[in-house]
Order: sequence, then C-alpha cells, then structure tokens
Amino acid sequence: MLSTFGGKGTPFGDTNFPGGTVESHIPIKTFGGTPPYGFQSGGTGFLGSFQGIDQIIYAYGGAMLFFNLLAEMRNPWDFWKGMLAADIFIYVAYMFFGLFQYAYQGQYTYNTAIQSVGSYGLQTAGNILSIIGGLIAAALYGNIGIKVIYSNVLMELFHFPPLSEKAGKLIWVVLVPVYWALAFVVAGAVPLLGDFSSLVGAICIGNFTYTFPALLRIGFMVKKAAMLPEEHFDVATGKYHRVDGGIKRWMRGYRKTFVITTLNIIYFLGALVVCGLGCYAAIEALISGFSGGTVTTSFSCKSPYAA
Repeated sequence: MLSTFGGKGTPFGDTNFPGGTVESHIPIKTFGGTPPYGFQSGGTGFLGSFQGIDQIIYAYGGAMLFFNLLAEMRNPWDFWKGMLAADIFIYVAYMFFGLFQYAYQGQYTYNTAIQSVGSYGLQTAGNILSIIGGLIAAALYGNIGIKVIYSNVLMELFHFPPLSEKAGKLIWVVLVPVYWALAFVVAGAVPLLGDFSSLVGAICIGNFTYTFPALLRIGFMVKKAAMLPEEHFDVATGKYHRVDGGIKRWMRGYRKTFVITTLNIIYFLGALVVCGLGCYAAIEALISGFSGGTVTTSFSCKSPYAA
C-alpha cells in the first residue's frame, strides 16, 4: 500500500511509458477487462494479455514444491489443511494488493509496484522494506532449496554423505555460497525483473501447480487401477510383485479410470499450452526489452526508469 502514497499521474517524469505507447501526461485510467491499446503496462495485444497471466499466476498458483515437509509434521494429515489455509491467504493478499495498487496507479502500475511511487523518499522507504522482506524470504527459500538439492540430488544420485555427518556439514558450508553466487548471476544477468518473473511464472509456478500434479494424478490412478487380486507387496524385500507389465498394464488401468483419466489428460495438455504461450510471451518481452526498450544492461545499477 505504501506504493500508492504520493502516487501521481506522471510517475515516470517526462519519459514515455515503457513500450512507448502511453505518454506520462495522460491521466490515470483503470479498466475492468483487457485494457485497450496504449494502456497495457505489460505489453500490447495477445502477448500483453499473456504477460498479465504470467504475473497473476503468482496469486492463484498453489505449487506444492516442498511436500516432503509431510515427513517433518507431527500430524501429516494436517498438511492439506495448512496448504489450503496458506493458498487462500496468499490468494487474498496478492489479489487485494494488486487491485488496490491498480485502482490508484492504473496504467502506470509497474513491477515492482514500489517503483510507481512519485515521491523519491517514499520510494526509498519502500525499497528498504522490500530488501528486508527479500532477505527474509531468501534465507527461508534458500535454506529449503539447498536442502532439497542436497537430499534429493546429491545424496540420491551422487551418494554424498548425509548432513548429520561431518563430511556432509563441510560440503554444506561450501554449497551455500555456490548456491547464492549462482542466484546473484541470474539476478544480475536479467535486469528486467517483470519480464523475468513472467518467465518464471510460466515455467515454474504454472507447471508445478497444474501440469505436474495432473501428470502425477494420471500415473497414480492408472497404476492403482491396473493392480490385480493375485498381486502382492512383499514386506521383507519392499517390492511389489506384478503378474504383467508394459502397455497392456497401462491400458487396463486406463480403461478402468477412463472418464477421470481422460479429463486429467485434457487438463494436462491445456496446462502445457498455457505454459508454452506464457513462455513465448515472456521471452518476446525480454527480447524486446534488450533490443532497445530499456536503458538497463546486465550487471548494471542503472535505474530502468531513468530517462
């Protein structure tokens, strides 16, 4: 909300609006549907609309990236309750902030929103708060991310020692700065934050929310339906003994769950289409920005809003 204080109709001074479609002297205007040509802050036409989809997916994309937290919960059955509560809270917070911001700034709303502030002092205060919040989020996500990489990739595939051993702890000490060095390179190499976040939304948030869950659901239902009465699980060896396999088994499971599995396949394909179009829109925006639509360059501290 701080980004609305001191907001004015010319937040970008005398320069043209990004993309060269709206001049800064035009009064603030808001629209309930797709803005007409000249009032889309993320681009124009079809690509501009998909840029918007890539951004709002952060509000409704309840991606369960760290479902292995189930193993750390006292009562794992509470996971779905916590996930539902978190998704609802995030959705309301994101949507309220976006609508509130757009109501005050209209076509001059920009990502990140704090850069739309007319007062330099308030913009600086907002940037400080953003840095603090970003550091907290980075510490939390970074810690979990490195643990996931270490446990699921390095230990499983490359047989690294567990973190409980001294060797594992030493490797962890080396891995943390490497992880953040790579993060810095990515952040510094792509200065167009809005377009880059659109690409991340299309590739990661969208797929982890829609594409992969549908695929996992298809596989689970088909494999479960394909089970036969004479098959059994051997507790001693930890293996499940099947009487057949291959395409015959998959087709048997598919026939038994034909309706719901077919719907999930359609859902899965639709998610892939949205992912592809979203990536295309974000990549085109990045190409446009680097070809002359921005004054920023990689590894530069120059403001993207400078004239």
